[in-house]
Amino acid sequence: MDTGGAGYREVKTVTNHDRQPQGEPGGDRLLPGSASLAVLLIVFIILSLLTLFSIMRGGTGHVASDAGGTKAFSPIDFPEIDFDRELMPEVADGGAADAEGTYLVRQSLAYEDYFPCTDCHAEMEVNRERRQLEEMHDDIELNHGPADRWCFDCHNPDDRDSLRLANGTLIGFDESYRLCGQCHGTIFRDWREGIHGRREGYWNGAKSYLLCAHCHNPHARHFQAIEPLPPPVRPQFLRATAEEVHDE
Repeated sequence: MDTGGAGYREVKTVTNHDRQPQGEPGGDRLLPGSASLAVLLIVFIILSLLTLFSIMRGGTGHVASDAGGTKAFSPIDFPEIDFDRELMPEVADGGAADAEGTYLVRQSLAYEDYFPCTDCHAEMEVNRERRQLEEMHDDIELNHGPADRWCFDCHNPDDRDSLRLANGTLIGFDESYRLCGQCHGTIFRDWREGIHGRREGYWNGAKSYLLCAHCHNPHARHFQAIEPLPPPVRPQFLRATAEEVHDE
C-alpha cells in the first residue's frame, strides 16, 4: 500500500506460488497425464520388442554346451517309460457315450502279491506292539507321520482285507484315497478334481484314475529319487531343432 501523493495506490505482491506458466493449469507437473502415459507405453513397447528380438534372434552362444533345452526329445528316446498305456477295458468300452462319466480305479500291483491279506492273517493272533517286522513284510520301514504310528492306525486288525478310517469306518483298498485324504486334505481335493495324479480316459466320458499308493509309498510317503526328463527346447534353439527333424 503506497500512501504517498494525493491518493492511495494499491500494490499487489506476487509470490512464487502464484506464478504459473500460461496455458498450463498444473504448472508443477512434468507432463500432462495423457502424455506421461504415452511415453511410458512407448518405452514399454520398445523394451518388449528388444527382449523378444534377442530371444528369437538366437543367442545360442550365451547357453552352456551342456545346458538343457538345446535339443528336442520324443518318447522313442525313453524306451523304459511306458507312454502308451492302454485304457482299462471298461473305460475303452464306455468311451465317450457315458455323459456322466464312469470312474474306475487301477489296482496297485503291489497288492497282488499279498491280497487277500486274510489268507495269512485270518488265523494269526493280533499283535498291536510297535516293532520291527522280521518274519513277513520285513521290507517295510514305517516312516510316515508321528513316531508312534503303527499298522493298525490304517489297517483293520479284525479284517485285514479292509482299511479303517479314523472314525472307525471300514473301506476297501480301492478307496484308500479316503484314508489319505483324512490328513492330506488339499492334495485330496486336487486329486479329486483331476489336478493331482494321473487320469486316463475321455474328457466327458468314462475314465480311470490312479490311487495315491500307485506313486507314493504309504509306509514312507516320500518319493524315491528319480532322474527327471529333459526340459523343453529353449526358444532360440527351436529353428535348429526343426531343421534337424526336417533333414532326418
